[in-house]
Amino acid sequence: MPTSELQTNETFPRKNPRIVIKVGSSLLANVKNLTPSFAFMHGLLADISLLRDQGYEVVLTSSGSVALGLNTVGCTIENASVQDKQAAAACGQPILMHAYKQIALEYGFDIAQVLVTLDDLENRRRFLNVKNTVHRLIKQGVMPIVNENDTVTTEEIRVGDNDRLAAKVAQMIGAEYLFILTCIDGVYDRDPSEEGAVFVESIEDVSSYMEAASGTSSLGTGGMLTKLQAANMAQNAGCTTFIARGTMEDPVSAILRGERKHTKCIAHSSPSSAWNIWLTDRLQMAGSLVIKQDVADSLYGGDDGFSCHDVVSIHGNFERADVLHIYDEKGDEIARGLCNFSSDETAILSSRPDEEVKDILGYAASHRLINSENLVVLAEHHLSWDEPV
Repeated sequence: MPTSELQTNETFPRKNPRIVIKVGSSLLANVKNLTPSFAFMHGLLADISLLRDQGYEVVLTSSGSVALGLNTVGCTIENASVQDKQAAAACGQPILMHAYKQIALEYGFDIAQVLVTLDDLENRRRFLNVKNTVHRLIKQGVMPIVNENDTVTTEEIRVGDNDRLAAKVAQMIGAEYLFILTCIDGVYDRDPSEEGAVFVESIEDVSSYMEAASGTSSLGTGGMLTKLQAANMAQNAGCTTFIARGTMEDPVSAILRGERKHTKCIAHSSPSSAWNIWLTDRLQMAGSLVIKQDVADSLYGGDDGFSCHDVVSIHGNFERADVLHIYDEKGDEIARGLCNFSSDETAILSSRPDEEVKDILGYAASHRLINSENLVVLAEHHLSWDEPV
């Protein structure tokens, strides 16, 4: 990890275990009236209060702002444009937070709003700023409620679902458990509406269930697919994920006690470092490269990165310090890493291998495109992205 990075004040080992709870719009907003589901919110925060009394440190990731603001802007979820949803988020966010605030105070604790964008999580320095803020709130005994800032995001630059956002938060704070509360009991081996669908109680390899996961709720943006993607991200960080129906009574603690149906996605026993996790578990592909097959093969056993001369093709427009997805010539994604040049610079340097960088770009630098310390070769438990076209 670069030595110039911001550092948190947290010391390890921690005394109290940490939990991240993700709650979707379908639980927080009445589908018919698009008003807050106060009964569920009371049950959730009562349970969180109980967990806090037992020593758990809790962070909540909450959807709901767009759904709760649709009435104000005069739209339905079916006909709302991007601008309508942004305006609805601006109207719905204070409704959501006011409800959380008042109910939490009834149960003896306070909450804080943390709104993030995709860039806040994909840019390393901004990621660490968010991390420090969340840690400070936890230290003070205030429960952070994290949500995407839907007012300023568009389809092209948004996280897209709060399942993976919650997993990112779980990685960020080193959580032991991630709870994804939804409108079904957990994961099935196929669409649960199909005859013969079998409930899955425990999962070690989520990839085997990805094809069976499809569809979204009427109010939310994620389906079971995003929940499994989130579970994989959490697994890589040593965090166990529980996927279960969000009930009004003990929605989380009953799962911890083993009293309610759920799917458990078991954490990997040897999690990666925080730096490697941040490099590999991306929310969006900034760009990608195809590199020569012999260079790709050498990455599995060596400590070297690779240079611009090793690039076969470049995909997407990326900037210096973006994280790239690296493919071999067979189309397999093999690594992810932090790049030293933009896509335009990489294209020029790769086409002029016999010239010095200074003569081409005007400043002295190595041809090394990704350094070994900023490169992670993917393991089998990482979910790969599709080959670039």
